Amino acid sequence: MKAPAYDRMGVDYSEVRRADPRFEAAIWARLGDARSVLNIGAGAGSYEPSDREVIAVEPSSVMIAQRSPDAAPAIQGVAEDIPLEDKCVDATMGVFTMQHWESVDRGLSEALRVTRNRVVLLTLDLDVTAEMWLCRDYLPEIVEHDRDTFPTIGQLESTLPNVRVDAIPVPADCTDGFCVALWSRPEAHLDRGVRRSSSIWHLLPTAVVEPALDRLRSDLENGEWDRRYGRLREKRSLDVGLRLVTAELRC
Repeated sequence: MKAPAYDRMGVDYSEVRRADPRFEAAIWARLGDARSVLNIGAGAGSYEPSDREVIAVEPSSVMIAQRSPDAAPAIQGVAEDIPLEDKCVDATMGVFTMQHWESVDRGLSEALRVTRNRVVLLTLDLDVTAEMWLCRDYLPEIVEHDRDTFPTIGQLESTLPNVRVDAIPVPADCTDGFCVALWSRPEAHLDRGVRRSSSIWHLLPTAVVEPALDRLRSDLENGEWDRRYGRLREKRSLDVGLRLVTAELRC
């Protein structure tokens, strides 16, 4: 198995990728009455509920080291081989994790094996993400790459039972600085520290990324970006493809 992605990218991750309370509320609501929750690809612990028993599984030691002392202890492990017994947790959650799995099918199968009641996953609908200005006009390679790693919504609907899909608008002041969450803050993409905490910037070739950033920098300096997209700076939220997928295992 290849080294966990965030062993390379996760340094200072928690400084940029802070849980957004609106996403947190949506995830916790979908967890429903679950008293025990498995978090797959748990990272630094963002979005884990504080009022329930949490079991965190995370492959990267770098990310585990960034977990708060108040967070649940993390087991180092992978989605495809969860080190837990069958039907041992009420719910399983995963936030922006499936694209890092070696096998989405095996990971979902494992989630179903260990879970009694429901599975809650925060992911992207890339058909919508592709229309965000960064992906459409500067780096279409983002979506081209991600189509090979993210499961489609259709794949999730066909693999998981009783699926509900909710569109989650991303607020302009989102505190979780993942790539397309910065839809109203184009300058942030020019900050190396911000880019370091989103995996896509590490996965695309420098020869692709640097010319695109140069064009974005130039368009910001000469006013072209604001001429084309300045209205976004006034919007409160935008649908960039964020989707909350809930599978009910008992109906």
